[in-house]
Amino acid sequence: MTQQAIATARNAHNASTVAGLARFFPEASPVRMRLQFARITPGSAPSEAAFSESIVVQFGTPREVLFECDTPLEFGDELRLRNADDSFDVIASVVAVQYHPGKTVVAARFREEVPNWIVKS
Repeated sequence: MTQQAIATARNAHNASTVAGLARFFPEASPVRMRLQFARITPGSAPSEAAFSESIVVQFGTPREVLFECDTPLEFGDELRLRNADDSFDVIASVVAVQYHPGKTVVAARFREEVPNWIVKS
């Protein structure tokens, strides 16, 4: 007995939504970096921001990170991004947003230069 079915790849939706935004960033390369982020409240110190969500950066340029999150963000929001061992702890500003059902796809630009965070071979 044979049945016809459609198989979907894991995270196909996530990859396609972030990849769709990445096409507007010609220097974007696929990466996979797990980070936590916190939205910085205007007028408060970045160190006071509470980390609210864990994300995976799916594309990056020397100046930007592109990812999908559950938190509704807007153009100009300031974010603090860090990894688990605090070796990567940066401030970035949202420069592009795409809204999808239940998800926000974001490009955030580092406020300062972050040397060698992304290495191309």
